[in-house]
Amino acid sequence: MANHKSALKRIRRNEVVRLRNRYQHKTTRNAIKKLRSETDQKKAQTLLPTVVSMIDKLAKRNIIHANKAANLKGKLTRHIATL
Repeated sequence: MANHKSALKRIRRNEVVRLRNRYQHKTTRNAIKKLRSETDQKKAQTLLPTVVSMIDKLAKRNIIHANKAANLKGKLTRHIATL
C-alpha cells in the first residue's frame, strides 16, 4: 500500500479515470454495433457522424490507438456505402 498522500490520491484518481474510460469505450462499441446492424441507409447516414465523433474522442484520449480509430471509421463508412 502507498505511504505518500500524493500516491494515495493518484490511486483514487486512476480508478475514477479507468471507470470513465471503460464507460466511454463500451458506449462507443454499442453505438458501432447499432450502426452496423442498421439496414436503412438514411438512418445509418445520420448516425455515422455521431459514431465517428465518439471514435475520434477515444483516439484523442488514447483509449484506443489512432490507427484502430482510422480503421473503424473506414470500415463503417464502407459498410454504409454498400447499404
